Amino acid sequence: MKPWRVKSWCIGKPSAQYVAKMEDVLAVYARPYDPKRPVVCLDEASKELHSTPRGSLPMLPGQPQRQDYEYERHGVCNLFMALEPLTGRRKVRVTERRTAQDFAEELRTLIDEDQPAADVVVLVTDNLNTHGPACLYQRFEPAEARRIAAKIEWHYTPEHGSWLNCQIAVVGDHLFAPHRVPFGRAAGRHWPPLPDRNRVAFVKMIGVGMLSWLLAIGAS
Repeated sequence: MKPWRVKSWCIGKPSAQYVAKMEDVLAVYARPYDPKRPVVCLDEASKELHSTPRGSLPMLPGQPQRQDYEYERHGVCNLFMALEPLTGRRKVRVTERRTAQDFAEELRTLIDEDQPAADVVVLVTDNLNTHGPACLYQRFEPAEARRIAAKIEWHYTPEHGSWLNCQIAVVGDHLFAPHRVPFGRAAGRHWPPLPDRNRVAFVKMIGVGMLSWLLAIGAS
């Protein structure tokens, strides 16, 4: 017995809607790569910003960097992460907030700057109330909102099933901790490149470990 150990798990009773959404997302991940219709996972998470007022000691051979336990708070920033699971490419952008209008701006950037050559972006996201075409109409004029919406094919993970999307919250905690980031705009520079993938695979960070797994409808 090790009562101090707790393992994060998805506990629930899948409904018909859950299974339908799950199989839809897994079918999207099983598609062959098409640069004209790239699959992109998009999610966001908040991150507290901390600095170390007493400084730190540099890393030495065989010894990690050491920082004082005292820290100073500098508010919160938001991280948007767009991940292409079939190529391993990812973009991280930092914003001050995570409103519907911020999500709309992220979608515009995804369409116009990240994927300008794509006919349609196949988007996988969760069921947050800001994740939908309506956010575009809150932010832009109707013609512009429609232009962006027409280039997005929406797919939603099941409720209580966002583990089927890129886990920005878990990955963010892994990559930031124990590093302290004092200012929001510096946050995006703390993301190393994702490893190359030549098939449908995801990378999930758990504590200090990294687990890659393949998803298939037949195995679900």
